[in-house]
Amino acid sequence: MALLRRRLLLLGVLLLFGAQTAHAQTGKLTGRILDEAGEPLIGATALLLGTTLGAAADENGDYIILQIPPGTYDVRFSIIGYQTKVVEGVRVASNQTTTLDVTLAEEVIVGDEVVVTADRPLVDVSLTSSMATLSREDIAVLPVQQLQDIVNLQAGVVDGHFRGGRLGEVQYQVDGVSVNNPFDNASTLNLDRSVLQEVQVIQGTFDAEYGQAMSGVVNAVLRDGNPERYEFSAEVFMGEYVSPGNDSTTVITRFDGPQTVALFPHISDIDPMTLQNYQVSLSGPVPFVPQTTFLLNGQRYVNQGHLAGLRVFRPTDENDFERRIFNPTGDSALVPINFNKQWSWLAKISNRSIPHVKVAYQAVGNQIRRRGYNHAFRLNPDGLSIPRQFSIVHGLDWTHTLSDRLFYELSFRQNYFDYKDLKYDDLGTPPPDAGTQYPLPEDSPYYEPGPPRGDANYQEGAIVQGVELGRFVQRTNAFVSKGAVTSQATKVHLLKAGYEVQASHLEFGSPGQVQQIVADGVQVLGVVRDTLDAQVRAYNPLSVAAFVQDRIEWRDLRIRAGLRLEYFDANATVPSDLANPANSIDGAPESRPKPTSVKWALAPRLGVSFPILDRASLFFSYGHFYQMPGLGQIFSNADYSVLEDLQAGAVSYGVLGNPDLKPEFTTQYEFGFKSEVTPFLGLDLSLFYKDIRDLLGVEFVQTYTAAEYARLTNVDFGGVRGFTLALDQRGLGPITASIDYTLQIGVGNSSDPRETANRAAAGEDPRPRQVPFDWDQRHTLNGSLIWFQPGNFSLTAILKFASGRPYTPSIGTTFGSELETNSGRKPSNVIVDLRAEKFFDLGGLDWTAFVRVFNLFDQHFANGFVYADTGSPYYTLDTTQQRNPNPGRLNPPRRIELGVSLRGAFTR
Repeated sequence: MALLRRRLLLLGVLLLFGAQTAHAQTGKLTGRILDEAGEPLIGATALLLGTTLGAAADENGDYIILQIPPGTYDVRFSIIGYQTKVVEGVRVASNQTTTLDVTLAEEVIVGDEVVVTADRPLVDVSLTSSMATLSREDIAVLPVQQLQDIVNLQAGVVDGHFRGGRLGEVQYQVDGVSVNNPFDNASTLNLDRSVLQEVQVIQGTFDAEYGQAMSGVVNAVLRDGNPERYEFSAEVFMGEYVSPGNDSTTVITRFDGPQTVALFPHISDIDPMTLQNYQVSLSGPVPFVPQTTFLLNGQRYVNQGHLAGLRVFRPTDENDFERRIFNPTGDSALVPINFNKQWSWLAKISNRSIPHVKVAYQAVGNQIRRRGYNHAFRLNPDGLSIPRQFSIVHGLDWTHTLSDRLFYELSFRQNYFDYKDLKYDDLGTPPPDAGTQYPLPEDSPYYEPGPPRGDANYQEGAIVQGVELGRFVQRTNAFVSKGAVTSQATKVHLLKAGYEVQASHLEFGSPGQVQQIVADGVQVLGVVRDTLDAQVRAYNPLSVAAFVQDRIEWRDLRIRAGLRLEYFDANATVPSDLANPANSIDGAPESRPKPTSVKWALAPRLGVSFPILDRASLFFSYGHFYQMPGLGQIFSNADYSVLEDLQAGAVSYGVLGNPDLKPEFTTQYEFGFKSEVTPFLGLDLSLFYKDIRDLLGVEFVQTYTAAEYARLTNVDFGGVRGFTLALDQRGLGPITASIDYTLQIGVGNSSDPRETANRAAAGEDPRPRQVPFDWDQRHTLNGSLIWFQPGNFSLTAILKFASGRPYTPSIGTTFGSELETNSGRKPSNVIVDLRAEKFFDLGGLDWTAFVRVFNLFDQHFANGFVYADTGSPYYTLDTTQQRNPNPGRLNPPRRIELGVSLRGAFTR
């Protein structure tokens, strides 16, 4: 902890004296103000109504407004002697420039004002890489509930994989600061759509201000409270999984003929309370505190899931396995197994009482109890553990405007994550003379039920007594400091420079294992605390980054150029001689723990967009992207003393961690074309290639005694190439439509870092070779159709087509029956989602009644599990599996949600 305190002191010094880094979640508005003769109107003003943001035109008629929160604005242009013009519906996006040129006519009638509506371009021809920006209005009409639902609708995203990358390669940010858990580089926060002002999904070359990501960035911008009025909203919906007839389905087996099985057991037991969601939001000015606004949001979500077990047995049942006498004492009640229960909350307070300064505090939290389906415990569901997770991300933001062309920002965040997966917290009272291994105490909750047990000849080996013994905890406490200095140095150059610091304290492991031990010559269930996998270990890594970036906007030419420097210190040790890893080989050179080396990486980024027609442009982007593997992979099983007894000729395929890993590395190239083909149709084409190196993999190390062990290192590689074609139709009456198609080919030598060791342990060829990634979905088609009548109704349909991903086929069940890895293809699938809304006014409030249907046509397969011997999710040559199929292998059935929401506002 002393080291952690020193690092926090370093973080504070950087915060005070290096106030320069970037995370601005604001946009820019620029343009020219001219008269009818085309002459500049010097001194004419541009003002965003409802805000204090504005600017005056210079000698060329040019104006620039910085620090505009994302949203839609009405902009007033005025100067004495000329007609005032208000342009309504001007959309500004984070980290983007909106160009708005206007012409003012001479004033004929004093006070005359002209109101026009801004044209919203079908495609943004100024972008230098692939990016999707969804405003609050865009999100409102989609059949989505959470941030992750929005992300998965984007072209090139396949179940969290961005353009063929592995999971954990995406940086999730809220208001410009990372909310990823450093343990696995994944985000655990669930943000309801009601609190989102804007969402950006970047898959192309992203700016140098973003790091610790190789595949993409997701930026979520939270709403601010309105300083003039209070706004509130509430939403309630309930739902159920509906799949008639699939709780008893007849299948044809190869040897046993027709059999009655269940695709989804108990699915016909309709309960509209299976899904419940309650959400409320309130925002506005803080009473009696000037220049201060707030946003509060709370949500309770319960999904009991579509898969349940029957409580035929209880964990404490006593069965005679030798004589196969079973004594169930359960009540045969349905018990949800794959459920998800969450509390989510958000608080944001913003203050502008100090001139030219905005201070904001925000906190986003989640508490989750979520469990996946376990087919083995279907008759003893109470024996399963319930994973629990608590996370909170909170901190301060400071924005100081030094002039209309210069401002800086500072942020300080604490990202705290606490995860537990164990049946019972308590192991009981240890005996007075207990060492690091002792028999399980009688007051331990594990004592009476004991370990899970079943009989292969009873219900296909279902667990009929006992509880899960696995115990795992993980806590991460990360302190993040960021800042930004932004300068519109000239009309052409918008400069940024800065740093980012993250000091993490990580603890993970097992707080004591419950397993079989030998005590007094007898094998009993005991507590083990002295092995590597029965301990909770702590680590304190540090990462720092600095960058510089220039956004060049000269006429219609757009260039984004940047350079990012990254630093990582694992603050751990590794053996100095890997051939004598535990320093236990007699006569071998001495091996001592040596500090891990500091890792440096320099990442250039470049994006260029230039027009070729009035509303068409070409763009090119190139970038280097580095990312350290998740800390859980770096430090897992990283104590090489466990190899002390590894003997000559022995092979250990338990993969050891490696705190001295290098960052993984991706080079990405992208070329694209954007065009407004007609006033109603936009086209966006992008071609991309990713060269992926230094991926996490496994190497085999031979000791001086000819023994062999496996450890993680940077040896895996791969590549992704493909293109995305998108068409967007708007402006033809009440109907809008969009469609996008992605072809991508992703190959590499492995899909999982431990795959090489697993192949070797199974007696297969471990040598690296390029095969399709497990998530290599070659063809993806997304389409949406929206019929919107303001004040009346809206109807939204979304279609998602996916070609089959690869799997490894087999020609039987014997050893060596598997064919080439990922040489087979699963079936294709189509999923359709629907949302219908009816708007009405009641009691001065805006009400919406809605119905959402997910998986409208009840598609049971969506690139999930298939049987290796048939390539089908429904049929196998294995009669045991055919008689008792695991329903967790299938896509969740049709889900119907019915609900109502309301919105209102009032002034104080």
